[in-house]
Amino acid sequence: MTESTPTITQSVADAIVSTCRTTLGDSLRSVVHFTRDDFDVLYVRRDLYDGDEAAARAAKSELVENERTGFGPRETYSAGTTGATPDFGEYEFTLRVFSDGFVGRVVGGDRGVIVTTDELELSEFEEMEVALRRMLESTPGV
Repeated sequence: MTESTPTITQSVADAIVSTCRTTLGDSLRSVVHFTRDDFDVLYVRRDLYDGDEAAARAAKSELVENERTGFGPRETYSAGTTGATPDFGEYEFTLRVFSDGFVGRVVGGDRGVIVTTDELELSEFEEMEVALRRMLESTPGV
């Protein structure tokens, strides 16, 4: 992974962060854009990591590696030997629940966004997911 080559343009990064801030508010802790090979930390709340960008990137590196496993929903849920798809509909997003907050992952095509938050209502994540998925799928090659 390189730190010098952004995976997206600054305007797309700003739009992703704005979407997350608008839908999740002050509970938003961090926003990370990732591809199969690289990632960018787009936003980290000021009270985290004492403003140390290297510490934030190191912490998010481990998070990205965990969330990259089975990168796309089709790879994870359609990889069965029978070719059958799940009977509970299309993949929308991943939400991991922890004692002090959440990790959410939205995948669109060959890239995704990971957000971390304090505790929130599920409906707030659904709103963010819809907006981010549209953005990821409608902005090719960024």
